[in-house]
Amino acid sequence: MRYLVFSIVFTVLHAIAYMVAGVVALRISKDVYESKSRKLDYVRDMEDPAERSHVQRFFFPAQLARGLLLSVVLYPILSALGETGYLTRTVFLFGILFVYTHIASAAPCPDNVEGLVYLKREYIDTSMILKFQMEMVLYSVLFAGVGGWLLFR
Repeated sequence: MRYLVFSIVFTVLHAIAYMVAGVVALRISKDVYESKSRKLDYVRDMEDPAERSHVQRFFFPAQLARGLLLSVVLYPILSALGETGYLTRTVFLFGILFVYTHIASAAPCPDNVEGLVYLKREYIDTSMILKFQMEMVLYSVLFAGVGGWLLFR
């Protein structure tokens, strides 16, 4: 039962933190996500009603799946994490989310290690890198700050 509760709380917290960070980021990143001249032309255009509808339809279910997958891999170390203090848990969760799911991810993005290796130069832009980093730092801080406390009560 402990694992089920952990996964449910983790998944809901992930989805909320990811949505909040995404909403904030979209406000300053329209040049990345909207219009035919957007910088990431390989992602869906949020200005196009059909493409935006697809994202809206699948966003939340996809985040629930991601949250569940992320939570399950932590099962073997839950006891050890529960025995550490809030600050240690928070730093650990931040590192897992920011480093493992983003900076060191094997999927190339304009602002991670693989992206710097594999993406064409036109997709590497300093302003875009800062916008993505801001979004992922915000997501990781929100999740880790609340999760470090709520997941281990």
